[in-house]
Amino acid sequence: MWRDTLWLALREIRRNALRSFLTVLGVVIGVGAVITMVTVGHGATARISADIANLGSNLLYVIPGQRHGAARTPGKPFELRDADTIRAQVGALNVVVPTSTRTATIVYGNANRSTAVVGAAEGYLEARAWSLVGGRYFNSAELRAGKSVCLIGETVRIELFGDQDPLGSAVRVGKVSCQVIGVLEPKGQSSMGSDQDDTVVMPLRTVQRRLAGNQDVTSIVVSVADGASTAKAQNDIEMLLRERRHIGQGEDDDFTVLDMKEITAALTGTTQVMTMLLAAVAGVSLLVGGIGIMNIMLVSVTERTREIGTRLAVGALEREVLTQFLVEAIVLSLMGGLIGVIVAMIATVAITHGMDLPFVFDPVIVAVSFAVSGAIGVLFGYFPARRAARLDPIEALRHE
Repeated sequence: MWRDTLWLALREIRRNALRSFLTVLGVVIGVGAVITMVTVGHGATARISADIANLGSNLLYVIPGQRHGAARTPGKPFELRDADTIRAQVGALNVVVPTSTRTATIVYGNANRSTAVVGAAEGYLEARAWSLVGGRYFNSAELRAGKSVCLIGETVRIELFGDQDPLGSAVRVGKVSCQVIGVLEPKGQSSMGSDQDDTVVMPLRTVQRRLAGNQDVTSIVVSVADGASTAKAQNDIEMLLRERRHIGQGEDDDFTVLDMKEITAALTGTTQVMTMLLAAVAGVSLLVGGIGIMNIMLVSVTERTREIGTRLAVGALEREVLTQFLVEAIVLSLMGGLIGVIVAMIATVAITHGMDLPFVFDPVIVAVSFAVSGAIGVLFGYFPARRAARLDPIEALRHE
């Protein structure tokens, strides 16, 4: 029985192929849009998590001033002693690295580029989970004396040196002649759109004395030990800096301690909410597709009234007629769901490749979307099928 019913359903769909395709188009668009939105959203979430992980493990960034959303209120710069005090008095820390960042023009031969120059102390690469593809980091003597040596990012290397080996070359950073002793591993763009490889790293004292002309520390990078609480370390640093900067009780901090774990959670949470919102909007297409299936099945019942009357007159049961039309509706929906899955996979691969996002396949959303397309067929196909099954055979046979 089920085989015959399925065969009849496929015969009717094939008989009106164009109408059937237009009917399931809403389901195709709905399923395809839901899967595409969710998969691209998962890729964006994975990209954000990977980008922030590239900044380093268990990181805290201590910066002067207060942040209010995208705005920032400037504050008094830190001193080297602030970093030394944090290192000495706050427990469970791997490294504490004071930094000073400036923008300068780096020149080599006829090529030049404006880039970020980071003055860093010992442990900077460890804190940032950054490695070198060539050369070495600064030694203790270079850090203490503020030698004119530097590391360059991949973007700077390409723009200034092309295919040449930059190690040992002399470049000019601002007005300072500097020897390239290392090349940083490529990290690519961050989730905020900035190029992490467009940078030059120099000893902190070199930047302070010869580029900035002061002893200011513009940020302190703190790497918390594995297994230790970043929240406790953040609280301890805040209490210590309030004391050192003479901030009274009830007064606002003039600095900010950023926990990268909290930023990761906030960004990925926002991305997930937006993904679900877009998926819900795309899911409306499934509802529209279901209404289209109901509409065309009602038309089909009207067109085939005499056929239904004949079947009922020769002994067909109501449930058999109901099953036939219900199966037609379900087959239409599942065809739309299957085509939608195929379209979604093609679209998702194209979009993630174009946006440089990882492709994160989620079998659950694919299975759920396909199952929902079948449920749409049952839900919106039942009323037309019941209407067909309840036709009066005599009235149906008289139908023109």
